Amino acid sequence: MSPLDVFLLVWVTAVLRTQAVVAGGSTECSCGRNHFTCAVSAFGECTCIPAQWQCDGDNDCGDHSDEGGCMLPTCSPLDFHCDNGKCIRRSWVCDGDNDCEDDSDEQDCPPRECEEDEFHCQNGYCIRSLWHCDGDNDCGDNSDEQCDLRRCSDKEFRCHDGSCIAEHWYCDGDMDCKDGSDEDNCPSNVPVTTCSVEEFQCAYGRCILDIYHCDGDDDCGDWSDESDCSSHQPCRAGEFMCSSGLCINAGWRCDGDFDCDDQSDEKNCTASMCTADQFRCESGRCVRLSWRCDGEDDCLDNSDEEDCEKTESPQCAQDQFLCSNGRCIGHRKLCNGVNDCGDGSDEGPQQKCRLRSAEESCNVNNGGCSQKCQTVRGVVQCTCHTGYRLLDDSKSCQDVDECAEEGYCSQGCTNTEGGFQCWCVQGYELRPDRRSCKALGPEPVLLFANRIDIRQVLPHRSEYTLLLNNLENAIALDFHHNKELVFWSDVTLDRIMRANLNGSNVEEVVSTGLESPGGLAVDWIHDKLYWTDSGTSRIEVSNLDGIHRKVLLWRNLEKPRAIALHPVEGTIYWTDWGTIPRIECANMDGSNRRIIANTSLFWPNGLTIDYAGHKMYWVDAKHHVIERADLDGQNRRAVISQGLPHPFAITVFEDSLYWTDWHTKSINSANKFTGKNQEIIRNKLHFPMDIHTLHPQRQPAAGRNRCGKNNGGCSHLCLPSFKNYTCSCPTGFKKIDDYTCSESLDKFLLFARRTDIRRISFDTDDRSDDVIPLADVRSAVALDWDSKEESIYWTDVTTDSINRARWDGSRQEIVVDSSLESPAGLAIDWVTHKLYWTDAGTDRIEVSNADGSMRTVLIWENLDRPRDIVVDPVGGFMYWTDWGANPKIERAGMDASNRIVIVASNLTWPNGLAIDYETERLYWADAGMKTIELANLDGTDRQILIGSQLPHPFGLTLHEDRIYWTDWQSKSIQSADKITGLGRTTLRDNLENLMDIHMFHRQRAAVPTACIENNGGCSHLCLLASLPKGHSCACPTGVNLLPNGQTCAPGMTRFLIFARRTDIRVVSLEIPYFADVVIPVNGSMKNTIAVGVDSVEGKVYWSDSTLRKISRANLDGSEQQDIVTTGLMTTDGLAVDAVGHKIYWTDTGTNRIEVANLDGSMRKVLIWQNLDSPRAIALYHEMGYMYWTDWGEHAKLERAGMDGSDRVVLISNNLGWPNGLVIDKAGAQLLWADAHTERIEAVDLNGANRHTLISPVQHPYGLTLLDSFIYWTDWQTRSIQRADKTTGSNMITIRGNLPGLMDIQAVDRNKPLGFNKCGVKNGGCSHLCLPRPSGITCACPTGIQLKSDGRSCADSPETYLLFSSRGSIHRISLDTNDYTDVDIRVPELNNVISLDYDSVEGKVYYTDVYLDVIRRANLNGTGMETVIGHGLKTTDGLAVDWVARNLYWTDTGRNTIEVARLDGTSRKVLINNSLDEPRAIAVFPKKGYLFWTDWGHIAKIERAHLDGSDRKILINTDLGWPNGLTLDYDARRIYWVDAHLDRIESADLNGKLRQVLVSHVSHPFALTQHDRWIYWTDWQTKSIQRVEKYNGRNKETILANVEGLMDIIVISPQRQTGSNGCGVNNGRCTHLCFARAMDYICACPDESDGRPCSTIPGFLPQAPESTIPGKRTTMLPKKPLPPTVPPKGTSDSAETNCSVHEANQGLCPSELSPVLTATEGFHVSYIIGGVLTMLASFILIAAVILYRHKKSKFMDPNVSNLTYSNPSYRTSTQEVKIETFQKPTIYNQLRYKKEASPDNSYTKEKIKIVEGICLLSGDSDYWDDLKQIKTSRGGILRDHVCMKTDTVSIQASTDSLDDTEMEQLLQEEQSECSSVNTTATPERSTSLPDTGWQQRSKLATESDV
Repeated sequence: MSPLDVFLLVWVTAVLRTQAVVAGGSTECSCGRNHFTCAVSAFGECTCIPAQWQCDGDNDCGDHSDEGGCMLPTCSPLDFHCDNGKCIRRSWVCDGDNDCEDDSDEQDCPPRECEEDEFHCQNGYCIRSLWHCDGDNDCGDNSDEQCDLRRCSDKEFRCHDGSCIAEHWYCDGDMDCKDGSDEDNCPSNVPVTTCSVEEFQCAYGRCILDIYHCDGDDDCGDWSDESDCSSHQPCRAGEFMCSSGLCINAGWRCDGDFDCDDQSDEKNCTASMCTADQFRCESGRCVRLSWRCDGEDDCLDNSDEEDCEKTESPQCAQDQFLCSNGRCIGHRKLCNGVNDCGDGSDEGPQQKCRLRSAEESCNVNNGGCSQKCQTVRGVVQCTCHTGYRLLDDSKSCQDVDECAEEGYCSQGCTNTEGGFQCWCVQGYELRPDRRSCKALGPEPVLLFANRIDIRQVLPHRSEYTLLLNNLENAIALDFHHNKELVFWSDVTLDRIMRANLNGSNVEEVVSTGLESPGGLAVDWIHDKLYWTDSGTSRIEVSNLDGIHRKVLLWRNLEKPRAIALHPVEGTIYWTDWGTIPRIECANMDGSNRRIIANTSLFWPNGLTIDYAGHKMYWVDAKHHVIERADLDGQNRRAVISQGLPHPFAITVFEDSLYWTDWHTKSINSANKFTGKNQEIIRNKLHFPMDIHTLHPQRQPAAGRNRCGKNNGGCSHLCLPSFKNYTCSCPTGFKKIDDYTCSESLDKFLLFARRTDIRRISFDTDDRSDDVIPLADVRSAVALDWDSKEESIYWTDVTTDSINRARWDGSRQEIVVDSSLESPAGLAIDWVTHKLYWTDAGTDRIEVSNADGSMRTVLIWENLDRPRDIVVDPVGGFMYWTDWGANPKIERAGMDASNRIVIVASNLTWPNGLAIDYETERLYWADAGMKTIELANLDGTDRQILIGSQLPHPFGLTLHEDRIYWTDWQSKSIQSADKITGLGRTTLRDNLENLMDIHMFHRQRAAVPTACIENNGGCSHLCLLASLPKGHSCACPTGVNLLPNGQTCAPGMTRFLIFARRTDIRVVSLEIPYFADVVIPVNGSMKNTIAVGVDSVEGKVYWSDSTLRKISRANLDGSEQQDIVTTGLMTTDGLAVDAVGHKIYWTDTGTNRIEVANLDGSMRKVLIWQNLDSPRAIALYHEMGYMYWTDWGEHAKLERAGMDGSDRVVLISNNLGWPNGLVIDKAGAQLLWADAHTERIEAVDLNGANRHTLISPVQHPYGLTLLDSFIYWTDWQTRSIQRADKTTGSNMITIRGNLPGLMDIQAVDRNKPLGFNKCGVKNGGCSHLCLPRPSGITCACPTGIQLKSDGRSCADSPETYLLFSSRGSIHRISLDTNDYTDVDIRVPELNNVISLDYDSVEGKVYYTDVYLDVIRRANLNGTGMETVIGHGLKTTDGLAVDWVARNLYWTDTGRNTIEVARLDGTSRKVLINNSLDEPRAIAVFPKKGYLFWTDWGHIAKIERAHLDGSDRKILINTDLGWPNGLTLDYDARRIYWVDAHLDRIESADLNGKLRQVLVSHVSHPFALTQHDRWIYWTDWQTKSIQRVEKYNGRNKETILANVEGLMDIIVISPQRQTGSNGCGVNNGRCTHLCFARAMDYICACPDESDGRPCSTIPGFLPQAPESTIPGKRTTMLPKKPLPPTVPPKGTSDSAETNCSVHEANQGLCPSELSPVLTATEGFHVSYIIGGVLTMLASFILIAAVILYRHKKSKFMDPNVSNLTYSNPSYRTSTQEVKIETFQKPTIYNQLRYKKEASPDNSYTKEKIKIVEGICLLSGDSDYWDDLKQIKTSRGGILRDHVCMKTDTVSIQASTDSLDDTEMEQLLQEEQSECSSVNTTATPERSTSLPDTGWQQRSKLATESDV
C-alpha cells in the first residue's frame, strides 16, 4: 500500500467517524470498498480498516470485532483455538474451567459425572450439594439457584417478591420488603405515636427520655433532639458546631461539602480555599483534582467536566499501538515494514525496527521465534503461547506472572511456567471457575445495627429478619460466633449490651463510664471485648462479661471510631476522627503502637479486615471513598471512589464488600478487588449503622490462644501481643508481680462529673481516670469518703439524695432521700462516723449517722445558699461557705455551738473548701474572684495562693504537698504546690461538668473522743465539739432532749402528719423550726392519699388508691400491716375514731362510706345510696356524728350519725371541689377547703352561719386544725400553710417545695380524749358498736342482719351469692340491700374458674386451672384442702351432688365428665365419648339427672342420669358458646348463657319450651338462680347483673368494675333440697351411688382403692385370701380387671352395675351374686333368679345380634373441623377469640353423620325405644316390625323381663321423634320396668367406644327377635 493510499484510508476513517458522531449515534456504519467496518463504539463512532486486516490475529478495531469468528492457523497443533482467536493448551479443554474466557473450551463436552455429595449444574460443572440454593451463583449459569421460594411461617409476612419479613413489620411505616409491598394498601388511620410527659418526641416520631433532650448527644439519630436548644454542649477546640448540635472538624467549614446534616457548615461562607490536590467547583465545593474531566459529575453542578479537551480518537485498547496521529493499530503491525499508521510512527526509528530480508521464513529456524511463528504478507511474525508474552525483541517469549495481577485469584496464587494455580486458605474451597474461593459452612448473614433494632439479611437473597428490637440507639456491633453472642453499643443509654444470637437473654456488659462508644470488636480467640469511645477519647478492653475493665490506649487519641481486631496476629486496628485523621494499629495489649495511614483521610468511619486476603478496608465519609491497603498500610489504593454519599460501616466476605450508607439508608455490595458489580442489598432502612458478616470464617479458628487454658497464669487480664501475651490489671490497679494484680486501691483521686463519679489511681503511673460503676447518677455534686468503711459518699441534686457505695461501686445504697432540695456540700466525720451536709434549697446544715439514721438539723437560721462544708474532728469544728447576698465563710462546733464568721470580705462565689491538718490552714476556691486562697483556721493570715488562669474553680482538695482542683470552664483537673502555688500540672482535661474532688487515702489520723466510749452516754446522737466541751448529745429532728442533756424524749407529741403520695412525713410543732421527717415505713407506697392517727396507740393509718388498700404502722414506721386489702377503689377520705377504736373511710370509686375495727375486721358499709364521689370525712365521737364532703355533680357537705342514721345535707350550694374537712370542737364549727372556689370556709355544726375564712387559696387539698391554727396542703404552691383559725390571718408557709402533697392531720397526743360510748362491754353488742347522737347502735358486718335482740349477729348471711374472680372468691349477701362484695380469704388462689358448694358440710368447692386441681374449703375460707390433685387439664365445670355426696366435673382438656366422692376418692370417668369441649355442668339429685353444655364443633346441651346412662341431647340448634348452666329446681327448668349469641335462654328439663330470656348481653360467662331472679357474670362489662327469671325484665347491676369475673352460685337454705335412694347410708353402696329417674345403682371407681367393691346394694364382698402386689382385688373373676387408665366409653363399657331394684329382685348377673357358704342351701329365690338370669342371657344375645345388625358408622370426611374456642382462662378476659384447629382422627370416627335435606335441614334420625331396645335407622319398616313386640305385653317379655339400654350414645335431633309418642313410650317403659329390671351390657372394644349397632340381618318378625 502506497503512502497515498494509507493517507486516504486514515482520512476516510476520520470522515466516517465524524459522520457517525454527527448522525447522532446511528447504529449502522458503511465503509468503502476493500474496507472492513468495525462494530459501532459506545460513543456511536464508526471505524473502518483495510479488509486485509480482518482475521489477521491483530486487534485493529480495538474491540476485537475484526477478529470475531475467524479461524486462523495461528495456534500450534498442541494448542486449542478458542472462538475468540485465543490459543490455550489442549489439555485445558473440557476441564470445567473457562480458560478461553468465552467458554468455547467448555462447549460440546461429554457430561461429567458428579459425586454423590455434588450437585450437577446445567453447564456440566459439579459443585457441593451444600451450595445448592444458598444464594450464590456457584455453577456460573445460576442453575444451582433455581429454587422454590421459602415458605413463610405464621408469624411472617410474604412480600410480593417472595421474601419473608416479620409480621409486625407490615404497615409499620418502614419499607422492609425490597419491593415495598409491606406498606401497600395500609389503612390510613395508623395510630400516631404519643410520648409521655417524661419523654421527648424525635422528628420521625420516636420517643426518648426528656433528659436526653439538648444534652449534646444525637439520641434521636437525626439530631432532632439537639435542635432548637438554647445552649448546646460546646465542641472541642478545632471543631465546628452545626446548628443541629453535631460537632465536625473545623477545617470542613465552608469547604463546599455538606458535612452537617442541616448543611449549616456551608452557610454564610465566602469563597472556599481548596488545597493543591483539589479542584474548586463553581459551587465552592472542593473535589479531588484527579476527578477533573473523568466523565463523572463530582461537583454536582458538572463544573468539573466543563472545558475538557475533546480527543479525536478514543483511547487505544491494551493490545493496540497508539500512532502519533492518534490512530490505533494492532500490536502485530509494529515493525512489519508497512506504514500502517499512515504517519510512519509504527515503523519509525523510535520503534527500533530491524530490517527484514526477503528470505525470512518460519521454515528456517522457526523464523527466529522462540514459540509460535507465522508469515503475514511474507513477513515473519512471532507470537507466544497462552500464559506468555512477547518480549521487546519480537522473538522471545516470557512467562506471564498472573499472580502479580491483584484479584486474578480470590485468595492464594502460585505462578507456574505458562500458567498459574489459585488456592484457598483453610475454611474455603475453590469454586468451579478455579479462581474464586467459597467459604465452607452455613450461608453468610449480614448482621447490622439499625439504631432501634438489630436485623439480619441474607446478602444473596431477599430474606430479612429481626434479631433484637425496641433498642434505643444501637451503633456499634460485633459477634462471637462460637459462643453464639452478639454485642452492641447504645450511645443513648451509654451502655454496651449483649444477647444470644437468637435474640434471647439480653444483658448489660458495660453500663458506666461510656459517653460515645462508636466502635466495638470481639476477640473470639482470647474472649475479650474491645471498644472505642470518642467521648472519653479512649480504647478500652474487658472480658466478655465486662469485668476486669482496662483503659488500653488514651494518649494522643481524639475521636477513635471504628475498631477491628486480628487475634490471629495479636493486633488491633482503629480509625481516629481527630484533628489529624489517621488509622493506627497496635498489639492487643496496647504495645507497639504505630500509624498505618494519616494522609488523604478526612472522616474514616468503617474498618474491616480481610483475614484470608491479608488486607484492610475502610470507608471515608468525607472523601466518599472505600480504600484498601496491606495490614501494614502499604499498597494503599481506592476501591470505589464514586457514588458513595455517606458510607458508615463496612465488612468483607469472600470476594465482596458490604457497607452501610447513612444518606441512602441502604446496604450495598461490590467486588472487593475492582469495586465493580455494585448492588443494593437493602434500602429504605431506618438508620443503618455498623455491619458485620455473620459466618464462622469471619472468625477463623486457626489462631493460637496465647493465654491457654489457665488465662496465662494471670490473676486478671491476659492480653495477647504479637507472639506472646501480657498480664494486665484493671485500670488503676497496680501489679504485685508479673502475673498478679492488687485487689484494692490505696490512693486515688475521686471526682464527680455530674452523671458519673470517677477515680484516678495514684497506685500506678498512667494516671488514667476510671469510672466507678454506679447506677442512676444524675447530677453528682459533693463528695467525701471513709477509708475505714471502704466507702465513698456523694450528693445528687437531681434526685435530691445522698448516696454511698464501696469504692469499687458495689453495695450502692441511698442514705438520705427526703427533705432535700439542693444538697451541695458533704463532709464525713470519720471519727464518730457522722454525715454532715449543707442544703442550699432549705438553707440548712444537717447531720446524721453515716447510714442516714437519727437525722437532725444543726443550723437553720441566717443561712443563705450554703455550699461546701468540711469538718475538723481534730479540733471539733466544721467550716462552710455561703453563696448568698453576703458571701462568707463560717465556723462552728460540730454540734453547731460557738458559730462565728471567719471570712466575710472579698468573696463572690466561695466554692470548694479544704483543710490542711498538717499546717492547720483552711483553703478555698472562689469562682467569682477566680482565686484559690488560704488562711488560718480562725480566718487570720489570709493570702492568695493562685490568682491567675483560674477561669472557674469549683472543687478543692489537699493531699501531702499538693493541692488539686476542678475547673468548670477549662474542663480540667489541675494540681499545684500547696505552699507556693507553683508547679501547676494538668492531670486530665477535656472533661465536661466537673464538680467536687477528694483524695482517697488510708492515713487519716485517729482522734480520741468520749463519743467512742458508750456513745458518750447519749441515747441517740453524740456530736463532737470544740474544747473544752469536747462533745454533746443531740436528738433526731423534732424530738426534744430531756433536761439531763443525754436522753431524748420517746417521740413527738405535737406534730403535723401528712401524705405525699409515696411517703408519709411528720413536722414537729415542739421545736423552733419546721422540718419534715419521713416515717420509715417498711413497705411500698404508690399513691397515698388519706392519712389518720390513733393518738392512743401511736399508730398512723393511710389509704393507697393505687395499691387499693388501707394500711397502718407505728409512728416510728415499725409493725406495718395491711388491714383492708379488698373491695377498695379510690379511698380519698379516712378518719380514725381513737375513742371508739374504729376507722371510717370514703371510697370515690365504689361511692360508699364504710367502717371497721382498727384491725380491719367487722367491716360494714354504712352509706351506699345517693353518694357521688365522697371525699373528706371527719368524726365527732362525743356527739355521735360524722361529716363528709361530696365531689359529685351536685357537690355537697353532709352529716349523719356514726352508724349511718339520721343523714342530712348541711351545705349544697356554692361548692366546687370541697376537699379538706375538719371539726373545730372548741369553736363548735366545721371548716372545709374548696379547691375550685379557692376558699377555706367555716359553718356551724348544724350548717348555719357560713362564712369565708381565707380567700383566695390556690389549690387547697388537706385541712386540719390544732389549738388556734389551721393547717392545709396546697397542690399549686406545693406547700403546707398555716393561719389563724378564727380570722384566717397570720398566714405563713410551714414547708415548701413538696410536690405530691395530699391529706394532713394535726396531732396532740397529750390532749385528753372524750368519753367512749361503747366503752363498757362494747355497748353490749356482739360485733360493732357505733355511736349516734342519741346513744349507740349495734351493727353487723356487711351482709349480715342483726338478730331480733338488736345486739347480736349471725356468723354469715343466710342467702348470698358466691362468685370467683380468678385470684379470689367473694360473696354478696342477699339478706341486705347494699349488695357489697366481701372477700372470702381462701389461701393459694391462682385462677379459680368453677364453683359449687355443699350445704351439708358447709364447704365450697372450686377448680383452679393454673394449678390444675379441685379444692374445697369452709364457707368462711378456712380449712382449705385439695380434693383432686392430678389427672386434670382444664376443669371448666363443677357440680356437687349433695345427696349422694358425689362431685362431678367436666374436663375440656381431656374431653371427659368425671365423678368422685366429695373427698376425692372413688374417682370414675362417666362419659368420654362424643364430647367436644364440655363446659358447664349441673345436677338434679332429686330427679337423678345430670346436665352439661358442650362447646364443640356442634354446640349442644345434654342430659343423662347421674350414672351417665340414658344420655340425651336436649338442645343442639341455635347455640354458639353455651357457657354457664344452672337449674331452677322449683320450676324444673334449665337456664344457660350463650357468650357467642350474647343472650340468656331457658328450657324445660327435656329441652322443650325453649325461651330467650335476655338478648344483647355483652359476654356472659356463668349464671345462677334464686327466688325470682337470674344472676350472671359478664366479662365485657366486668359486672354481676340480674333479671327476673320469668320475663327477663328489671335488669339491674348488682356489682360493677370487677376484673376477671368467672363462676357464680347462690348459697341458700332453699337451694339444696330433696333426696333420693342414695341419701341414706350411701344407698348401701360400698363406693359410688348414682341416683336415676326411678332407682339408683352402685358403681366402682376406675382404680381400686384397696377396698372390695360391690355393685350390689348392701352386699359387701369378701376379700380374697391372698393378693398379688400391684393388682387390684375384685369379685369378678371371670371378667378382666379394669385397666389402670379409665377405658373410653360411658359407664356401660366395662362394668356391670346393679340397681337397687335389680338387687332386691335378684336380677343381678350371676357373677355378682353373693357367694354361698357351706351351711346355706339353695333357696327357691336363687332358683328363680337363675332362671331369670338365663332368660336375661338370651335377651342379651338377642341384643348383641341386633347391635351388630344395626351398627352405623358416623365417619363423615366432609364435615368441617371449624370450632369456636372460648377465650382462654389462662389469659386476659378482655377479648374473645375464635380459633380453628384440626380435630384428631378419632373425632371423625365419633361424629354424628348428618345428611342435608331439601329444606337445608337435617334428615330425621329415628330413635325408637321399644321395651328398652334402641334402634338408629331411617327405615320405618324396622319400626313397624318392632311395634309387634310392643303389643305382646302379655307374653314372656312382659311378665318376666324388660330390656333396657344403659346408655344411648347417639345424637338425636329434638324433632326426631314425636313428643307424645316419646312420652308414651317412656311412660310405658317405666311402668313395665318398675317391677323387673335388668341391664343389657354387650361386650365392647376397649380401644374405641361403641358407636351403634352393626346391621347383619334384617329383623322382620317378632320370632326373629
